[in-house]
Amino acid sequence: MARLPLAACAVAAAFYLCLHLASSSSSAPRLAPAPSDGGRRAGRTAYHFQPAKNWQNDPNGPMYYNGMYHLFYQYNPHGALWGVGNLSWGHSVSGDLVNWAALDTALDPTSPFDANGCWSASATILPGGTPAILYTGIDANGEQVQNVAFPRDPADPLLRRWDKPGYNPVIPLPADVPGDKFRDPSTAWLGRDGLWRVAVSAEVRGVASTLVYRSADFLRWERAPAAAPLHASRAAGMVECPDLFPVKEEGDDGDGQGLDASASGAGVRHVLKLSVMDTLQDHYMVGRYDDAADAFVPAEPERGDDVRGWRRLDYGHVYASKTFFDARGSRRVLWAWANESDSQADDVAKGWSGTFPRKLWLDEDGKQLRQWPVEEIETLRRKRVVLHRGTALATGGMNEIVGVAGSQADVEVAFKVSSLAGAEALDPNWLLDPQKLCGEKGASVPGGVGPFGLIVMASSDLREHTAVFFRAIYRYHGRYKLLMCTDLTRSSTRAGVYKPPYGGFVDVDVEEHETINLRTLIDHSVVESFGADGRMCITARVYPEHAETSNSHMFVFNNGTGTVEVSKLEAWELAAATVNSVGGNDSLVMSESNGQS
Repeated sequence: MARLPLAACAVAAAFYLCLHLASSSSSAPRLAPAPSDGGRRAGRTAYHFQPAKNWQNDPNGPMYYNGMYHLFYQYNPHGALWGVGNLSWGHSVSGDLVNWAALDTALDPTSPFDANGCWSASATILPGGTPAILYTGIDANGEQVQNVAFPRDPADPLLRRWDKPGYNPVIPLPADVPGDKFRDPSTAWLGRDGLWRVAVSAEVRGVASTLVYRSADFLRWERAPAAAPLHASRAAGMVECPDLFPVKEEGDDGDGQGLDASASGAGVRHVLKLSVMDTLQDHYMVGRYDDAADAFVPAEPERGDDVRGWRRLDYGHVYASKTFFDARGSRRVLWAWANESDSQADDVAKGWSGTFPRKLWLDEDGKQLRQWPVEEIETLRRKRVVLHRGTALATGGMNEIVGVAGSQADVEVAFKVSSLAGAEALDPNWLLDPQKLCGEKGASVPGGVGPFGLIVMASSDLREHTAVFFRAIYRYHGRYKLLMCTDLTRSSTRAGVYKPPYGGFVDVDVEEHETINLRTLIDHSVVESFGADGRMCITARVYPEHAETSNSHMFVFNNGTGTVEVSKLEAWELAAATVNSVGGNDSLVMSESNGQS
């Protein structure tokens, strides 16, 4: 990747960007010192994205432009809590998806068409390479409308100033949609007829709908004349943050497998992702998209029209995800929001509220996505420890992982199950609520094959700990089921903390896989786990009391009756990235009047 131009480095503290953010293929990013909880505000992450202070929610308009990564996000510049009329677009830039510097807000509620807030949306790279933003504004009448914004100086790699033309809104509120149920335009894509298309969430006559709009010039948009919306879900309540993107039918590990939003034709399938507001869960379906009819046909029709029956992107604490095509790495990268889950009083006291980016690709079964942290995280790896290969864990077995900081680590472990004969018999009711099952059969409940996995963020006496584990269940439709859980019920002794169990059944044939692998990123208040080569992801927020005064411990464990072999275990201590802060967590803001109209 090209370095940041010297002209840009002369502007407003850009020496910091040149040192910390601009990178080339031969130079690693400049990193903060090795982790230490001393001086770190309790719960603040070290390498996951957060603003220096104040409220953050949905990621908006991520893109790679002119040698820099950009992440916009819903942001309240005035406090640590969400505020309807205060929402702006925060803006940070990076050269490596790891280290980030904050810029001035990109969009603020300063115009009649967004007077009550600049809400979520997406960025699109237009022909010729200029980016455009389509975003939801809450206008002076309190109605949700769709607006466009363009960079004032497309030659500026930092894209610091954005213009909001006076002819906004470009998509007014439709007559058949309530004023508060029309939002979150997706990244736009070009159809084979040369027209732009964008998906917008709406509630049409009481039905949660994903509408498609078309445009020849990106300025004048009309609702697609299709007889039905891209998707409609009568029982789900308001569904928001739509994302429709193409994936290659045949992928291996995601590298070089990404496609531009407008890709179509042979060898291409599409993914429709929707966020269900009532449950704060992101669901998706792989299928076929026909741009002539603007119709999406799911690959798994048996999962029904109700989006809540679709697959989930993450079975934990993740919402409002947004993907973009990373032209630098030829991959599709996902951002999501893992909001704080302690009390509002704690948020106010800390002064801020807020995943590491993931690449995603289509599994060989053609029905599910696989996800994995982008490889740039490996530049943060420092100390490394390896557990002896072939370590056997009998019933009640537990080995501590020592030598790396337990609050800031990257752990990869592979388990080999010698026999599935002891797997518990399936109760069909378990399929209805696997999250409840994870609570009933937690890490401390002995089973046949499992539970086995990791214990992280643990106090020395284990009164506080978070368990990430697997449990094999006896045959269902001729196959063994694999349950993956993250159990937070003992993660903290503090009051006012949300501590649920999370989990689901992994769509993998256990008998065909010699090993079951697990990768977990631990970052103070975030525990992010990837099971079975990224087929299942669970993200959690944890707030153990001991983390403020003592070290956290990590263990590999087995609480099943059968022996489980650890065929591989590598753990790395991770350095702290520079994320919207300098030194004592004071924000570095690349200040310059943004000159919005």
